[in-house]
Amino acid sequence: MRFIDLHTQRDRIRSQVDRKMTEVLDRADFINGSLIPEFEETLSNFNGGGQVVACANGTDALTIVGQAEGIGPGKAVFVPAFTFVASAGAFAILGVTPFFVDIDPLDFNICPESLEVAISEAKGQGLDPAMIVAVDMFGQPARYKELRALADKYDLVLVSDAAQAFGALQEGKRSRLEYADWVTTSFFPAKPLGCYGDGGAVLCRSKERAELAKSIAQHGKGTEKYDNVRIGMNSRLDTLQAAVLLCKLDVFAEELEARQGVADYYGEGLSETVVTPTINEGNQSSWAQYTIRVESSERRPSLQQHMKDAGIPTVVYYPKPLNEQAGFRRYPVVSKGLKNSMDASQKVLSLPMHPYLKKEEIDRVIKEVVCWRRSVG
Repeated sequence: MRFIDLHTQRDRIRSQVDRKMTEVLDRADFINGSLIPEFEETLSNFNGGGQVVACANGTDALTIVGQAEGIGPGKAVFVPAFTFVASAGAFAILGVTPFFVDIDPLDFNICPESLEVAISEAKGQGLDPAMIVAVDMFGQPARYKELRALADKYDLVLVSDAAQAFGALQEGKRSRLEYADWVTTSFFPAKPLGCYGDGGAVLCRSKERAELAKSIAQHGKGTEKYDNVRIGMNSRLDTLQAAVLLCKLDVFAEELEARQGVADYYGEGLSETVVTPTINEGNQSSWAQYTIRVESSERRPSLQQHMKDAGIPTVVYYPKPLNEQAGFRRYPVVSKGLKNSMDASQKVLSLPMHPYLKKEEIDRVIKEVVCWRRSVG
């Protein structure tokens, strides 16, 4: 059994991918080729609007936003401690101070109450609060209405890190741009919408901001290639990856529905055995992962081993909060602590999740989790 099945999806769209990639090979327009603007427009349409700037990866997407907002040393960016390193590292590389905030214990997303405390404390530490980075953990959108209110109250930029949740719904809408100033996403292969390598995108509302982001992504380019009007970076989506993504977008909506079906089936079978995911009212997750929680850190290793012995892969996202990782220990943490982040890192476990899971495979996963529970009492 595969944790994420890229093989079945690949076989489903292979002929379309082969055709699109052959077109790129025939034109030899590998950098900024004709499929890049086509992909950007198609992604915008799927998202329900917004300007799209494709780039090399999701980490660069966040750094591009940081550069576009002009943040640097002395500025604070508020990031949940329970997330992948890129959510903080993309800004730390600019000299910005990541300020770690706790998560909600149920949805694993940034906690607005912890965030507001951190904003006040950052000022007291001589930092200039600049930006909120809301990570849509495991595929579920964060509490954007509350986050927008805080962003407005304290004059902060609100960024939606939608790498795990692109395509998810909140109040019936895919786009977070109603609330967020910027949306970033990653097309890493394991993401719900992934390419065959690295890729990413930045989304915003205005053409002017999009042009700024595009300039930064292309060495600070001005009106022509050798007119560089600002310091930028080299972060372009390869045309071959745009070809793959266009083919994947053709089946993406259907895959999201299938992921929801898998999640529903898991929930029916596991809700009385372990803590299953909580989806907030008005949200529909993209189910980047299906993450359960056991009651103690001591029991997770035994469940992992039981599943491994049964031939079922599992993954821990994430075993260590960012504030405990060596590269980030020097950065500030909200004074009320990161209890929920620490608790999640010790108790969560992600089960196989992809749109091509068969019913008998899901039944097998459920059976083994239930079997483990009975064995440990």
